[in-house]
Amino acid sequence: MKKYNIITTSLFMLGLTACTTEQAKTDTHDTSQLSAPGAPGAEPFWAYSGKTGIGTSFEQYQNGAYSDNAATGTVSKVWFSIAKGMITETMFGLIHQAQIKDMQFVVIGKDFTVTEADDLDVTVDYLYKDAQGRPLSLAYKVTSSDKQGRFSLEKHIFTDPDGQTLFVRSIFNTKLDGVKAYVSVNPYIDNNGLDDFAKTTEQGLFAWQGDSYLSLQGAKPFKQTSVGFTGKSDGLNDLKTSQQLNNVYTNTGEQSGNVSLLAELGEIGKNSQFDLTLSFGNNEQASFKEGQASLARGYQHVLDNFNGKGEALGWQDYLQSLAPLNSMKAQTADNGKLLYTSAMVLKAQEDKTHAGALIASLSNPWGETVSAKTGSTGYKAVWVRDFYQVAMAFMAMGDTATAKTAFEYLEKVQVNANTPGNNGDTGWFLQKTHVDGELEWVGVQLDQTAMPIMLAWKLHQANVLTDAELTDWYARMLKPAADFLVDGGRAKILWNDMQITPPATQQERWEEQEGYSPSTTAAVVAGLITAADIAKLAGDEQNAERYLETAKKYNSDIESMMFTTKGNLESSNSDGEYFIRIGQDKDANSNTKINANNGREGFNKKQVLDGGFLELVRYGVRDALAPSIVKTLPEYDDETLADNLQVKYSFNFNDGSGSFPGFRRYGNDGYGEDEITGTNYAEGGQNTPGQRGRVWPFFTGERGHYEIAAANATQSLNADKQQAIKNTYVKGLEQFANEGMMLPEQVWDGVGNNKAGYQLGEGTNSATPLAWTHAEYVKLVRSLSDKHVWDHYPVVEKALK
Repeated sequence: MKKYNIITTSLFMLGLTACTTEQAKTDTHDTSQLSAPGAPGAEPFWAYSGKTGIGTSFEQYQNGAYSDNAATGTVSKVWFSIAKGMITETMFGLIHQAQIKDMQFVVIGKDFTVTEADDLDVTVDYLYKDAQGRPLSLAYKVTSSDKQGRFSLEKHIFTDPDGQTLFVRSIFNTKLDGVKAYVSVNPYIDNNGLDDFAKTTEQGLFAWQGDSYLSLQGAKPFKQTSVGFTGKSDGLNDLKTSQQLNNVYTNTGEQSGNVSLLAELGEIGKNSQFDLTLSFGNNEQASFKEGQASLARGYQHVLDNFNGKGEALGWQDYLQSLAPLNSMKAQTADNGKLLYTSAMVLKAQEDKTHAGALIASLSNPWGETVSAKTGSTGYKAVWVRDFYQVAMAFMAMGDTATAKTAFEYLEKVQVNANTPGNNGDTGWFLQKTHVDGELEWVGVQLDQTAMPIMLAWKLHQANVLTDAELTDWYARMLKPAADFLVDGGRAKILWNDMQITPPATQQERWEEQEGYSPSTTAAVVAGLITAADIAKLAGDEQNAERYLETAKKYNSDIESMMFTTKGNLESSNSDGEYFIRIGQDKDANSNTKINANNGREGFNKKQVLDGGFLELVRYGVRDALAPSIVKTLPEYDDETLADNLQVKYSFNFNDGSGSFPGFRRYGNDGYGEDEITGTNYAEGGQNTPGQRGRVWPFFTGERGHYEIAAANATQSLNADKQQAIKNTYVKGLEQFANEGMMLPEQVWDGVGNNKAGYQLGEGTNSATPLAWTHAEYVKLVRSLSDKHVWDHYPVVEKALK
């Protein structure tokens, strides 16, 4: 979104015929018009999921939507990611529609070939920062150095806010003679790696599938170009074995496959600079013109607009609009660096066709061992639970516009009479969907049905939703959800055919078990009490009373169904009384087993702990000092339990200032790397024995929130206590962030085969950045700044007294 229109027709006439190739003049190996052999190429997989950076342009809403118009210009719908120093999945169109797997540079010397996929020393930084080092945009500077000191490569990476282009400046430095640089791109057009075609032209290199096109262009003419099938005829093997292209192909023929583009940039020396564009469109000329326009605007102009300098509206403007950040940064341990990054990362993970569609992560978990033969959203999809966390973070940092737009989006993912394939009851919210509402997973998770009601209540309390708006949404979306939380119903859609009887849920927040869950029940009770408050406003007294009474009934059964007094954990720290993760019957003291999952056998429910009981405190269902809560803490914090059942792990601060806690999802978790073989999750099948779920950083935030609530309950949240929470939980989350300040889903806990070579506390290859983790960090900082828990519900606490 721009403050003025930058493009003029004359800019296209600057003589930047960017990719007019010199190949015919210089290449003695040219086999012109020869189609590349080796179709369909190597089996395609996604890129490494531990991203050290993501980016897209900032765009402003027009009446709660993104739209192109003459006054504001084009909405840029390009997203990129960075992993291991390389540009990885880059999306265009909808936020999950990857168009490339990766883009890497290759350096050729007289007797060596080094690709970015090789082991280089990599640093990641931001191009635009304030005097305190806080990032002011999602433009990156990635520096890769050869371990033998032969060369270095600096990349500047950002998108063009005025078009559909990824802009990349590469700067090479070497003291050696006769060194050349190449660029290689592996297209995955339309979100898969098998159905693409490619060719070289005088205008540049192109890849396409159907009516989706990608073009690679440069501000300087390429010296040589070739296309081929990845791993077979892509030119990389030639470069690695002979330091030159022995076979050059101008197209990939009539058979589609996993294709690659390769271009020689030229000889490099001191500060050798090359500006490149990856551009997208619905035909060849459209993608070409996008790249030409970006190159005509030029590096500095595009970067300034991306940052928001001058009259252009960019990321700097977005950060300046978030008034609470000014006071919140005082409660960070890094002077606001991760806070500013988190604000932008959360906003960047919103689709720009379907405004308000907030995804879980711009990554595909354990991507490099996940097949890309067919399209996959990975985590680039909508889960209402993650969505709620992010919307509440937007509220916390002062972006009420995105929070409101996100709430309004939720109607798209609620089951109603028109939901495709639905033959059951309505009102509940879908488990996982594409951003356009396309169904993907259809389990019933009752917390995901409660959270939209809770969000609506918060928006109204903040005067973001008016009385009239809330009353309208009550009739349209919130009442059907509340009715389902009371009455349940038949879920009958796609594979799912099950009667749901609340508060028992088909799946709890980890999407793996059915039954009675403390975290799910916390949300259901809070959802119904906030629904009762909204119903009163709407004049629906009868249902207001019904919702409230049902919430009280569910609340009264929490301990009997989910708090055991006959625990069987083998621990000297346990008195046998604690909350269990979940139970499939109503007796917390029974010895029933929960289901096997992710390669882990089913265990007696009383041996499996998780932190879900703390949600009871967060939402106001239980006081922080309630006996059942306090009694569970010793077991939850017990680091003497067997590794399989242990939940809490301690990590040391890098500066030697002490330690901080991290927590797994629950004991006996199998959603993670195999502790025996060290392989990725599901690399040998989803239910491979030996898989182990690792530590999830956002639980450090959840525990920090509990400590705030507990300190308030004892009236001890003074300056010293506030500082202690900051220097343990806030600082702990900051340490979990990687060099690019991306917060992961999981970090290495030190247990089992460390085949990947992770450092203790380092993000694994599950999913980074995880929006939920960034949201929890933002909310924790806001809670500490306000001295009370941000997503606490006083109306719930009052109703249950």
